[in-house]
Amino acid sequence: MQARDWSGAATAISPNAIVRYTATGEQFSGAAFMAMNEAYPDGWNIEVIDIVASGQRVAAQIRVPNGDQIDWLSGFYTVVDGAIVEGTEHWVTDRSEPAPPWRTGFTIP
Repeated sequence: MQARDWSGAATAISPNAIVRYTATGEQFSGAAFMAMNEAYPDGWNIEVIDIVASGQRVAAQIRVPNGDQIDWLSGFYTVVDGAIVEGTEHWVTDRSEPAPPWRTGFTIP
């Protein structure tokens, strides 16, 4: 994905996979997911923070700087024979929500 090698990246996802975005409620087939990523306006980078795998389950934490904005992805995937067959992605924009006032006394300065 970082290299924008879309045909290479497509080998890691089944064309029939289902990928869900929880923030927007969208669902994509594997083929449409790759086409959407290819169409996404350029300017972003991917920084893999962590990957944890157990059997067919893989979890990833990824930081995505894009100009002045930083997005975070927590993704959970099922991988069969080296290809994603199902995924759920939780996206959030860094510091996009104010902290609730009641938590002030619990935070570290």
